[in-house]
Amino acid sequence: MENSFTAVFEKVDDWYIGYIQELPGANVQEKTLEEARESLHEAIELILISNRQLAEQQISDKDVIREKITVQI
Repeated sequence: MENSFTAVFEKVDDWYIGYIQELPGANVQEKTLEEARESLHEAIELILISNRQLAEQQISDKDVIREKITVQI
């Protein structure tokens, strides 16, 4: 599955601050822009994996219907 997100980078003194507009909590601070990009990729992966695991735990004993949904913006 492939998703697209909007990364925002800001140079503050000697650091790059980066975050993902659509994903609260995906924030990084690195010395170089490339490091910030790499860290944001990892942050997105970890947040999505963690959110999926939490959701699985909450519905594990329930009778649910699962289906994929795709949204084009």
